[in-house]
This record gives sequence, C-alpha cells and structure tokens, in this order.
Amino acid sequence: MLARSATRSAAFASVAGRRTVVTRAMATKLDSIKETVAKNKVVVYSKTHCPYCMKAKSSLNQFLQPSQYTVIELDGRADMDEMQDALRELTGARSVPRVFVGGKFLGGGDDTAAAAANGTLKKLLQEAGAL
Repeated sequence: MLARSATRSAAFASVAGRRTVVTRAMATKLDSIKETVAKNKVVVYSKTHCPYCMKAKSSLNQFLQPSQYTVIELDGRADMDEMQDALRELTGARSVPRVFVGGKFLGGGDDTAAAAANGTLKKLLQEAGAL
C-alpha cells in the first residue's frame, strides 16, 4: 500500500511539474502575442491555407497593402498549438484568424469581413493610425 501511494505521489508530482511548465510556456507565448499586438497597428494570426484567414486578409486588403499589417502564420511552427492556446486565453477562442487592430481584438474572418462591409473596419484602422 505504501509503495502504491509513493508511486501515485510521484506521478502526481510529475504531472504537476509538467503543468507548471505548460503554464510558463503559455505565459511566455501570451506575453509574446501581447507584445506583437502592442507594437503593431494591425496583426493577424493566421494559417496559410485557411479560407477564413484569407477572408480576413482580403478584407484588410480593401484598405491596406499587405506590407502595412503584420501576419503571423502559425502553420509549420513548432509552437503552433501553444500559440493557439495562448490566443484562446487572450481572445476566448483558439481558431484562426485572430485579428487585432489598434491593440484590440477585432475577431475572426467573418467579423473582419462584416466590419469591412459596414464601415467599422475603416474607422478602426483610422483610429489606430493605420490609414
């Protein structure tokens, strides 16, 4: 019985230690995302072949040249899952795209397209100094 308890405690400690590392890694990714968003007027977290990401970028392209905003392509990155987990912590979802304008989260592909269509995106871009 004592051996089983010791084994369970060791396994729990191991799991707890791993959780601490994941939490630290996520905090580092979250800090990285916050820094990127703060330093750039427009940021899109994206995947290259995602149709909703293309939709968001196409909506931004109505007002900006692609060189005027920052795109972080997550596919192919070793830390893709951790980045998406950190985006979930920040925005409430880990799906892409995640579009930020003026340091604030705008939404995904449909949200960005709707904002372009109703004039909100242009106003946000102006307020952010991107236009």
